Amino acid sequence: MASADRSSGKTRAWQRMLSGRRLDLLDPSPLDIEIEDIAHGLARVARWNGQTVGEHAFSVAQHSLLVDQIFNRLVPDASVEWQLLSLLHDAPEYVIGDMISPFKAVMGGNYKIIETRLENAIHLRFSLPVTVPAQLKTLIKRADQVAAFFEATRLAGFTETEAVKYFGRPRGFDPAGLDIAPRPTQDVQMDFLARFAALDKARHPR
Repeated sequence: MASADRSSGKTRAWQRMLSGRRLDLLDPSPLDIEIEDIAHGLARVARWNGQTVGEHAFSVAQHSLLVDQIFNRLVPDASVEWQLLSLLHDAPEYVIGDMISPFKAVMGGNYKIIETRLENAIHLRFSLPVTVPAQLKTLIKRADQVAAFFEATRLAGFTETEAVKYFGRPRGFDPAGLDIAPRPTQDVQMDFLARFAALDKARHPR
């Protein structure tokens, strides 16, 4: 597999965003990242390769809101910065898509390189730490696994035994009130933007 560079000089390595930004995929600049592009993209990227029940796809944007919801239950005293990092934990997928874990394993290091570069640029764009503290990574991962368990069993056709094997059992967590039913793209996109705006305003009160 080719390295994540531009050694050939022939392949286009940028994407035009609806905001008008031209994002370099191999060397992304924080200046070319807009939250509107992230929300638009994530709301149109399906989790589970689209293999979920319901009239609408369960998007990465809705998953991000779900993880944010779970994270705030697990860490009720989380700072606004931590909540933003939770909400944006899958933000690079607005560019690279939501590749299921088996494919990530096949892709190997190149996928992770691109993902990390995008994540770093996104964090810089929104004045978030490039290096996420290990404790926070663990907490976000826990919220992500709880979300994955309930998505898998309620939407993606997994048995509870299968879900426990891959995501662990969410012991002691009450799923009541979680936003799991797949919703229309535009509604989720607007909710994602609203949640980001609320957190950003709380971080920078005027």
